[in-house]
Amino acid sequence: MSDQPVPTDAKTPIRAIPVRHWGQQVSGVIVLAALVAFIYAVATNENLDWSIIAANLFGPTILSGLWVTISLTVLSMIIGVALGVTVAVMRLSPNRVLNSVAGGYIWAFRGTPVLVQLLLWFNLALFFPRLGLGEFSLDTNTVITAFVAALLGLGLNEGAYMAEIVRGGILSVDHGQSEAAMALGMRRRSTMFKIVLPQAMRVIIPPMGNELITMLKMTSLVTVIAAPDLLNRAQVISSRNFYIFELLIVASIWYLALTTISTLIQMRLEKRFARGVAGVAPRRRRILLNLKPGRVTSPVITPGDRPVVYAKGGAGS
Repeated sequence: MSDQPVPTDAKTPIRAIPVRHWGQQVSGVIVLAALVAFIYAVATNENLDWSIIAANLFGPTILSGLWVTISLTVLSMIIGVALGVTVAVMRLSPNRVLNSVAGGYIWAFRGTPVLVQLLLWFNLALFFPRLGLGEFSLDTNTVITAFVAALLGLGLNEGAYMAEIVRGGILSVDHGQSEAAMALGMRRRSTMFKIVLPQAMRVIIPPMGNELITMLKMTSLVTVIAAPDLLNRAQVISSRNFYIFELLIVASIWYLALTTISTLIQMRLEKRFARGVAGVAPRRRRILLNLKPGRVTSPVITPGDRPVVYAKGGAGS
């Protein structure tokens, strides 16, 4: 018998048999069974009063704490991003003074726990009883309330981490971009904010989204300085009715809801800033380009394929 391969008709379709991953299916069933068992155990637990959870989930006290948590998260991130961009630019500056100041700021705020920083700001009156210049001064406890102390502690701490994230994003942009902008007569500041930072956003957005989610959960630390956040309001209610676990579940549900929304926003921003990466146009734009008169319709380019060059006159020009 000849070992030559038997020729087959080129038009005969090949039936691909998918590989069965039995390990994944078995592990998936095990995880699903464990999840169902856990949900059943929690739902049927006699020590858990679901009516308390339902009554307090949208209660005015919880919603007021929820608003404080959202406000702290948004304002702290605004402070952190603004400081992060400024400190990152200073860190990359050839000016030794600016570079040293930025490095010292990052070293100090990343080197101490955020809880310690919150306590320092809240107890600032012990060191500076009054704040002001000359005869014009105010009582420190009047200025540095629990909310302001929380905002300063979270925002300044976030600025140190955002500075390193922004610096990494800036360094990811090819230096030739800056050189080309300089050659066109653009100033250093315009080059940074109009050329470099827009390209660096693709690298900055994912870790910044993680920082937003971390900040959202880190606001629970302000409970130690009596800031009226979500966790603090839940603890206040539980101290009155002694339903501790139920109120913790209420707080957890809201934290999960806010984290889910933040994750969806992060995913949307990542897709927005990832468009046109490495010379590949967005899928919608490629389809519209192929539908224009005079263009040759081509399949979607996959890694390894040669790029398709379109001619204005079409294939016959």
